[in-house]
Amino acid sequence: MPLDFALYLITDRRQTPDGHLLPAVRRALEGGVRAVQLREKDLPAAEFYPLAGELRSLTREFGARLLINDRVDVALATGADGVHLGGHSLPAADARRLLGPDKLIGVSTHRIEEIRTAEENGADFVTFGPVWFTPSKAPFGNPVGLDRLREACAASSLPVFALGGIKPERVAKALAAGAAGVALISAILAAVDPAAAANTFTALLQNPRHENE
Repeated sequence: MPLDFALYLITDRRQTPDGHLLPAVRRALEGGVRAVQLREKDLPAAEFYPLAGELRSLTREFGARLLINDRVDVALATGADGVHLGGHSLPAADARRLLGPDKLIGVSTHRIEEIRTAEENGADFVTFGPVWFTPSKAPFGNPVGLDRLREACAASSLPVFALGGIKPERVAKALAAGAAGVALISAILAAVDPAAAANTFTALLQNPRHENE
């Protein structure tokens, strides 16, 4: 399925200033975000499922995509647009069989070999990183840097989203390396005004030179 977004917001309620996810996501959507990944890995199913339903209603209101981290069952039950899979998730090929051809499948990758596997198994796009340092991705090791991002984008037939340490001043660098877009958490959700932060990223993705003007 063709992608219709370049800004990919990943949720983490703990990074919002007040701990309330839905108002922050609403503001981000008001600022131009059109794709949200519900992550919240620590939530039990009894809380995760209703939150997914609320986010489905909210993203639908703005005509935005909703992808569910790992949980194919929750994606199907809530009518989400797809799933995002990690290294310990269901293989993308199995997720595709369950979801059908019309849902999106994103895959987290850190090496070119993982991108190739995602391609072979029917993924629609990948995130790649961490490109720059970010605390949430510290367990995955040192940042890969722009050169590795450039290599990954050149080697991939799938859209590659730069992930890790994404800030406004780095958007043009990621795009110049070949990224189709950027994936991020804190630069929007931890902002005092998520709508303004999202609007900044949306403008930069549409006109990367804008940040240097």
